[in-house]
Amino acid sequence: MRRAVSLAVLLVVAFAVSAGAHPLSELDAGSRAQSQASDLRAVVVFREGLAHAAASAAARPDLFPLERRKERHLLHEADRAAVREIWKSFLDYTIALDSLERFHVEYAVVAWRDQPPSIHIARGAFLAQYRFAFDLIRRVENDPKLPILLNDPVPGLGLPAGSYDRLKLRFLNVTASSQLTAYGALARLLPAPADPELERQAKEDEAILWEAAKGRRQVLTVANAINVLKQLGRRVTFPVQAKVSAWMGDTKVLRRHRALISAEQIAALPQRLEPGDVLLQRREWYMSNVGLPGYWSHAALYIGTADERRTYFDDPEVRRWVIAQGEKSGSFDALLQWRYPYPYSLSLQAQEEGHVPRVLEAISEGVVFTTLEHSAAADSMAALRPRLDRAEKAQAILRAFQYVGRPYDFNFDFQTDSALVCTELVYKSYEPTPGYRGIRLKLEEIIGRTAIPANSIARQLDEEIARGTPQFDMALFLDGQEKRGIAVEASLEELRQSWRRPKWHVISQAAGR
Repeated sequence: MRRAVSLAVLLVVAFAVSAGAHPLSELDAGSRAQSQASDLRAVVVFREGLAHAAASAAARPDLFPLERRKERHLLHEADRAAVREIWKSFLDYTIALDSLERFHVEYAVVAWRDQPPSIHIARGAFLAQYRFAFDLIRRVENDPKLPILLNDPVPGLGLPAGSYDRLKLRFLNVTASSQLTAYGALARLLPAPADPELERQAKEDEAILWEAAKGRRQVLTVANAINVLKQLGRRVTFPVQAKVSAWMGDTKVLRRHRALISAEQIAALPQRLEPGDVLLQRREWYMSNVGLPGYWSHAALYIGTADERRTYFDDPEVRRWVIAQGEKSGSFDALLQWRYPYPYSLSLQAQEEGHVPRVLEAISEGVVFTTLEHSAAADSMAALRPRLDRAEKAQAILRAFQYVGRPYDFNFDFQTDSALVCTELVYKSYEPTPGYRGIRLKLEEIIGRTAIPANSIARQLDEEIARGTPQFDMALFLDGQEKRGIAVEASLEELRQSWRRPKWHVISQAAGR
């Protein structure tokens, strides 16, 4: 073992020149630990998403057969669409995990004993990819038509033709089994990861992979294990993947907690927004981005402060509607307080730096009031103004208050009100009912789940404008420019085209294309 470790040290010294500039090495110890803890959790979440995509394929044996097809058959358009949806989700999680693996391997191999979190992140990300890629490939190869379909370009992720062949090349070769052995060799010498769920997942995936590779287990020294993992830095699965990994360092690590929308731009927003506006937002490299299709990843409801609402809803039609609801004063805020006293009290409580909430949104903490200073600290944001009268917007806000405190719906199940996802809050607040015009948002099936991605709201706006029947006007669009490090005012036409941007739009943007 002493000889093996000595060889490892020599290999590390040889590699240290290029690894010294790694973004994690530029952070202080506390910030680095925080970044690693975030990525440990990200691996757990992304692995669950990848498992769901693989399970969705397994649940459709008519599309992803477990046995070799003997008869000739034709995939109809609905079937091809279902296959593409599952494949796109699978690739999205794979790219995210692959990028995390590469990013942390390039850092950890320099001093693997001193950086067990990065080794565990890379190991967990690799095992998840390998296990579920193996499962999916086994099914795809049973139908000669599927590889042809899965090798089509994937514009939503910015991937050219040949993605399926690249996935096979990545995992159906001796290098992948060598990495499996290498990660195992190092993990046995390190303390367990801080996240017990990550360790549970890794052990499960590793056991399944070794069961599938019976009789082919390798034995590696520590030095050889390090050498195998060093080669990972030179391997690229998808054209976008190396750029994602590099961008993680620039954006996710070095630009940590700094949004492209500036504090000055946020300070000017209250004069430009109105209660009832729908906010579409994007934050680069947020966990919630992965697995959701398209550029826009979050939606929120602007409700304003109590004073802003009193001014905005000081309207004869609103007063008549409020009185009809039983609030004799005709004050909309008095109606909110009467119907939902506890949520209303929360909406008045100052938060960070004394700022008062102006936004209602469903985030990982649940359906909560947030300040505009917090919510708008994004990299891109659009504000859509419903083409409704003020009384109709008041009804939407009143509905939204009933959901305050409910948990975030990590299952994306629009059929229940017990937990909500971000777009579900917007959908149910503005959902048309008898006597209420509202906003008609289109539900979609996404690998077995009924939902509305935030990106689809932008797409629906574009399509409705083209038909001359828009339900929203654009109030503003602050478009993040990664290369310039700012967000700029953008036009309605640019907003209309934004939903077409690939998932990893920031990569081509940062490259100057």
